[in-house]
Amino acid sequence: MSKRAIRILLVVVVILGGLFVAADRLAVNFAEDEAAEKLRSNEGLSEAPDVSIKGFPFLTQVAGGELDDVEVGIKDYDAKSGADSIRIADLTAHMKGVKFSGDYSSATAATASGTARVSYDELLKAGKSEPVDLPLGAKGEVVGLSDGGNGKIKLEIEVSKGGAKLPKPVYVLSSVRVEGDNIKVHADEIPKKIDVLGVSIPLPEAMARDVTDFEQKIDDLPAGIKLEKVEAAPDGVDMTVTGENVSLTG
Repeated sequence: MSKRAIRILLVVVVILGGLFVAADRLAVNFAEDEAAEKLRSNEGLSEAPDVSIKGFPFLTQVAGGELDDVEVGIKDYDAKSGADSIRIADLTAHMKGVKFSGDYSSATAATASGTARVSYDELLKAGKSEPVDLPLGAKGEVVGLSDGGNGKIKLEIEVSKGGAKLPKPVYVLSSVRVEGDNIKVHADEIPKKIDVLGVSIPLPEAMARDVTDFEQKIDDLPAGIKLEKVEAAPDGVDMTVTGENVSLTG
């Protein structure tokens, strides 16, 4: 084969390769948009999530009936919590081994893993209850959550009597963990006494924990993923989520 023929062949190969890449990228962009709209509809989202299909070439993966890795990002998601809801922020999930049905109407990931966050304000709002009765007619309630450092949550507890707030709030460091579908907040130590109108009185532990300890159920994360782990962080509680045989299309 002459040098000129070789050059022509190389040019043809480059052109065909470029056309294939362009077609592949057009196809993946279309598929991402369709998947995002399907998720938005199925999960009742106010806006379409970000969907990114990893790996190249996409068309070869489709021909094999399975995608290696699909990343889904949802900025805000209102998960159910009993009769109420709780706002989950910055949910990102990696779906591995995504297989299609024969008519491409459904897709299921073999495994899923990701992260999300619940802000302290949202966790407090969702878990807030009526003030708890304390000795001498006082009442106590958690009025603030913040980062306590070293993986702890700092609780600010307001004590009041006769509707008047006592001058000094009580601060408690608490641990946070997952139990089933629940985020549980448990005080590491509780005050043994409280000051009520200048009188220091004993505070029974069971009564104190009625104020300090609470749990928040989260049982409606998108695509059926589940809570795996939680950890206190500067802006809220960071969550790790996982799942198996996760449906991307409902």
